[in-house]
This record gives sequence, C-alpha cells and structure tokens, in this order.
Amino acid sequence: MEQHEITEILNRPASRELLHRDVARLAYVAKDGTPRAIPIAFSWNGTEIVMCTATNAPKLASLRANPMVALTVDTEVHPPKILLVRGRAELDYVDGIPQEYLEMNGSYEMTAEQRVEWEAEVRSLYDGMVRVVVTPTWAKLIDFETTLPSAVEELMRRRAEAASEKSV
Repeated sequence: MEQHEITEILNRPASRELLHRDVARLAYVAKDGTPRAIPIAFSWNGTEIVMCTATNAPKLASLRANPMVALTVDTEVHPPKILLVRGRAELDYVDGIPQEYLEMNGSYEMTAEQRVEWEAEVRSLYDGMVRVVVTPTWAKLIDFETTLPSAVEELMRRRAEAASEKSV
C-alpha cells in the first residue's frame, strides 16, 4: 500500500474520530509462536500510533523478535466503525513516564484530586517505560456506509453479476 493511500484513509473523518478513542486492540505474535490480541491505551500524533508499557512487559520480547503488528480501533454501536492498521513496532525505552502515557490516560473521568493521586502513583511505580511506536504501513476503514469488509464487497459484486446474467 502506498503512503498517500494510507494517509488518505487515516485522514477520513471516521478514521480521525477512531484515532481519538482511548483503546486499541494490539495483535502480535508471542514468543511461543501463538497470536495475542490485547487492549491497550494509545495516542495518535498524526503520523504514528504510540502505546506505552512497563519495561518488564512480556510483549516486549515478542515485539523485539517479531515487530510486525496489527491494530484495531472500533466502536461498540451498530453499524460499527472499524479502523484496521498494520505496521512495524519500534521500541523506545524512556526514563520516567512518557508524556503520551499521561495524556492517553487523561481522558478517563477523574476529579482533579484523583488525577493528582493517580499521577503520583504512576510516577512512584515506573522508573521508566517503553514507548511502542507504530508507523502505519497499511490501513483500512470499514464504516458500512462507504466501505465494507472485502469479503462482503466480493459477495455483493458476485450477486450483481448473477443478477445481470439472469436479466440477459
């Protein structure tokens, strides 16, 4: 997929809406060769998806061994909006707490006092974190209005072809 195609998809209003959600599902291959899909907080900086994790998280060894990942961000309403992204995870070890981590967790409803307590707890727990940075190499938006899953598009095409053959 060409970069301009990825950019066009990610700049669509529905994609921008999804990229401002709190949680994505990150899929990767674990060290034992089996797939994993986990919910993880993320932020979008306009070119990259950034997730943060503990320096001792098991997924880091897996991502070092095989950095290819897929992400899904979707809604819980019908019809759903679904953004699918693939890319390569780059691991960036950071002393202290990455600003993105504080921002991505800032959307949860907390009083000012709760926020101060939460941030103090986070800062006391983590000496450092790892930023998992994914630059999209492929993207697809499924909104069930302008785009559909490819298998559904194929079935609709076949149905239309069959209908036109019957009318001849």
